[in-house]
Amino acid sequence: MREENKEWILNNTDNGIITSKAVTEHGIHRSVLSELVKSGELIQCSRGIYMLADEWEDEFYLLQQKYKRGIFSHATALYLLGYSERVPLMFDMTFPTKYNSATIKNENVSVTRVNDNNYELGISTAETPSGNTVQIYDLERSLCDIMRGSTEDIQTAQYAMKKYAASKQKDINKLMRYAKQLRVEPKVRKYMEVLL
Repeated sequence: MREENKEWILNNTDNGIITSKAVTEHGIHRSVLSELVKSGELIQCSRGIYMLADEWEDEFYLLQQKYKRGIFSHATALYLLGYSERVPLMFDMTFPTKYNSATIKNENVSVTRVNDNNYELGISTAETPSGNTVQIYDLERSLCDIMRGSTEDIQTAQYAMKKYAASKQKDINKLMRYAKQLRVEPKVRKYMEVLL
């Protein structure tokens, strides 16, 4: 029976990742995960999250598995969308205002918290460089986010806005609607007037 359980775990990963929750929901004792870690077939990435030993670690995917309410945003989302040339040094993730996780402080994550109305605005998906699908904010939302606050990355914003202005897929109405809701309309309008 134990071998069948090991086989089930190794053959039922999600892009090389399996959680202890998925294992127990299938009726398998968590000790089987420990055995697979000892044998070198699995690596424990964090509490309750395991990865096949021969998989490349996809930090984007692992972070979202750990922090399911986190949406990749700002410069990180622009990078995943192909609107930033810079690989993020820190991962930008946005959470609902009331979300609290003590462990996220130990991660390489820049956390933004927003109210519920703004949290759901523009949620989309994108592929990581490793080919896994993660939740991000869409292009228009990400452009507005990069304009917010004093921590905006000017070079990233300029590059992304120029590329957006030249794109055939741009949706100026959507961009301005988001900009109004996120209170960055004057900044976004100024960029668009110069670029268009």
